[in-house]
Amino acid sequence: MRRRALLAAALATPALAEEPWPARPIRLVVPFPPGGSSDFVARVAAERMARGLGQPVVIENRAGAGGNLGTEAVARAAPDGHTLGLGAVGTLAVNRFLFRRLAYDPDRDLLPISLLAVVPNLMVVPPALPVASVADFAAWARARGAAVSFGSIGNGTSQHLAGVQFNMLTGTRMVHVPYRDPAQVNSDLMEGRVQVLFQTIAGVADLARSGRMKPLAVTGEDRVPAFAGLPTLREAGVDVTTTGWFGLVAPAGVPEPVLARLEAEAVAAIADPAVAARIVEAGSLPRAGGRAAFARFIAEETLRMQAIVRASGAVAD
Repeated sequence: MRRRALLAAALATPALAEEPWPARPIRLVVPFPPGGSSDFVARVAAERMARGLGQPVVIENRAGAGGNLGTEAVARAAPDGHTLGLGAVGTLAVNRFLFRRLAYDPDRDLLPISLLAVVPNLMVVPPALPVASVADFAAWARARGAAVSFGSIGNGTSQHLAGVQFNMLTGTRMVHVPYRDPAQVNSDLMEGRVQVLFQTIAGVADLARSGRMKPLAVTGEDRVPAFAGLPTLREAGVDVTTTGWFGLVAPAGVPEPVLARLEAEAVAAIADPAVAARIVEAGSLPRAGGRAAFARFIAEETLRMQAIVRASGAVAD
């Protein structure tokens, strides 16, 4: 009897030694500075996911190199489900074509969990510009060639690539002017030093509503509640679909049961009406769909961005 009890205890020991998950707070690395759309979406989703997971989801902002530094940290983290990353159009689709070398492979080193939000860009021009529609602006810009410029917050951003795509689709020859400071690019537009921006809604909504910028359309496939009366560029006849977007990723090697749980909690977070309302209020569109849908989305975006980045001729290093 004693031998049987000892054997039973020995067999039970490995199961008892297994660490439950999540066993401690989960780190969510946001590879961009605090205060922007990426940081906001991550915090809103993390707050809701923490309730379902029973552990805090702690945001770690780790900016640099267009998001590459923080994303590399996620790719190199232990695949135990306690480190996640916020993936973006740049880090998962654009940067592989923009940088000569990445220290991580988006397809090999990272696992998609769920898309969280799409971030349309607002096409805005100076109030004094004599145009009232996208068609007016395209005709006006074609007549002036390279004398027309558009600003963005850097090479390879969705704002830059939206302008490149606009050139490709309309035959305009606008020159790209990259900025480091979003406030400066907004100021230069209002003062006419650049003639158009494809800026995040959160970055220019107040300026557009107050009349200091003239909004013409939004990028992406859907109208946005914040400017419900404004057409998409597709509706205006110029199919500029380039947007920002954010989703959750994990290091390759995370166990399947953990991935399934993370997927379920992320999808539930975005489906929560309170979470969705906060994302919409901030100028983004809540989107979810789980691992398979997010993987397809990344693959489609990668193909689309490859052509646009190559057309831009931009390099970041």
